[in-house]
Formats: sequence, C-alpha cells, structure tokens
Amino acid sequence: MKKIRVALIGGSGYAGFEALRILCRHPQAQIVGIYGPADELGPIAKFFPLLSKTVDMEQELFDVAKVAGKADLAMLCVPHKVAMAYVPQLRKAGLRVIDWSADYRFKDRSVYEKWYCPHVDPAGLAEAVYGLPEYFADRIAKANLVANPGCYPTCTTLALAPILKAGLIEPQGILVNAISGVSGAGRKASQSNHYPQRNENFEPYGVGTHRHMPEMEQTLSEILGKPVELLFTPHLCPMDRGMLCTIYAKPVGNVSTEKLLEVYQKAYAAAPFVRVRTDTLPATKDVATTNFCDVTARVAKGRVLLFSALDNLIKGASGQAVQNMNLMFGLDQTTGLY
Repeated sequence: MKKIRVALIGGSGYAGFEALRILCRHPQAQIVGIYGPADELGPIAKFFPLLSKTVDMEQELFDVAKVAGKADLAMLCVPHKVAMAYVPQLRKAGLRVIDWSADYRFKDRSVYEKWYCPHVDPAGLAEAVYGLPEYFADRIAKANLVANPGCYPTCTTLALAPILKAGLIEPQGILVNAISGVSGAGRKASQSNHYPQRNENFEPYGVGTHRHMPEMEQTLSEILGKPVELLFTPHLCPMDRGMLCTIYAKPVGNVSTEKLLEVYQKAYAAAPFVRVRTDTLPATKDVATTNFCDVTARVAKGRVLLFSALDNLIKGASGQAVQNMNLMFGLDQTTGLY
C-alpha cells in the first residue's frame, strides 16, 4: 500500500507538535509539507528542538498550490474561522481533510454561529462527519471531511454514551465537572496562562458558557436518539497536559456499580482505545502521552458517578486525528498509535 501523503497546517502549536511526533513514526504516513502563519515560519526544530533530526522540515506559509496533487490528506490544526477559510480550497484541490477546530462539528449552522461566529462554508458543514471513532467509524471511513471532536466532548461522550444508551440514567440534569492541563489553551502566551498565574492555582472558568457544552449535547443526543441536556463546568489545572471528567447523573431504577461496569465492558469490548477500569479510578498520569481514554463508574448516595480521563493533546486532538486518518484510508485504527 502506498503511503498517505499528509500536509499539516498548523505545525507549531502543541497539538501540531504531537501530530508530527505520531506521523513521523507512522508506518503508512509521509509528511509532505508543514504550514503555518507568517510569524511562525522556519525550521520545525526552531519551535521544538526535541524534533531535531526527526522532522528536518520547515514550516512554510500556506498556499493551496503547494499541496494540490502532492498530498492526499490535509490535517488542519488551526483556530476556528481560519479552518473554514482553508477547507473549501483544499476540497476543491481534491484533498481529504481532518479539521481540528470547531468549524465543522455542528450540524446546525445557527448553533455554530450562536457560540462562535458567522459560518462561510455551509456546503462543508453539510459534508462533514463527526470524528468520534467509537461511534461513527463507518461514516468516518467514507468521509472526505472529518470534524475532529473537542477534547472535553471526547472525554465526556465516551463516559456518558453507553450508560445513556442502556437507559440507566436520566438524559436531563446531568452535571459534568472537568479539569484540563494548561496546554489545552494553546501555545500563544497570555496573562491568564502566565506561569505565576497558573502555578499552584486551580480554578473554574466558562461556567455554563463553554463552547464545548453544545457540542456534547449534540453528539450525545444523536447517539441516544433523543435530547440530552447537561451542565458543563471546566476547570484549569496547573499541569501541562491531561483531562479528567467527573459526571453526576440521576439513575433510572435500581442501578448498581456492577451493572454500569458491565455496560461499559460490553460497549467498548472492540474499542482499541477505551479502557474500562474496574478496580481503580481513572488518573491523568495513566493516560498521558497515549491515545487511551480510561472510564469507570460508581454508585454513591443514590447518584451515578462516571469518571473518564485522557490526554487532551493525544486522544483529545492529534491521536484521535490519526485514528480518524487510519479509518479514512482503510488501515487498522491502531496503526502508529498506542
């Protein structure tokens, strides 16, 4: 099988860095170009010395002419609004695309515009497939445009979806508390992410207003086949990477911990990157630098508690993108990943 020629647009960010590390060891992938903004051009080793003698390429200014006919797939690791400016050009040039921004995650254009900005590519929005392999693998395999899910929605959905489908919890009034490492905010410096501000400081943000909340509700509602409503509260934790969700829900009937774990084990028996923890609770160090999401459940004081953990830069971004790439090009999901 010939190698998948990949153009990475946005190679100088944290998720782009992880994508480069994965792609350069992937047996069926070939990086044919790395592109970035005008103020971040030059050797990749300048941005990430760790990649010296591993990725001896330069980040160039993006021009669709540079990738047309030279790449099979474009991975877009760029902010929302920027992605939808590139995708129509890339699709017209015949490339398949995996977009890591939120620009193509929403089915309803009005919902996207309520939480983000005006959408200028409704045709792409209609074409896009949501890239959560555990639930949409068949669609992803046939897709030409995949919307890579957000990190918080991935962590939340993988914990909630099987339990909702089994009818063990109410689909309304779900509370999701989650923490993320600082890398989730991206590489650009800001006052809020300045070391003296972040170190030894744990705080909530975006209470009831975080943009990932409607993405979670849309995906879970589609999987369940009826509306799911939740309240999401993210927290910023003073660690580099990692994500942990604690979810509270009302049980339907008499639900036991053993039944919840049984549902997880059945749902994810064939999922290569979801691990059901039975004797331990998920922890960020147990999933760091891997494409795994660990899940478990407990019943306490008449409530169902669900827990999940993943690496926000891998299963929450770059690793999941490569997992989607594998599906799109007929490879085993695990190729190049661990």
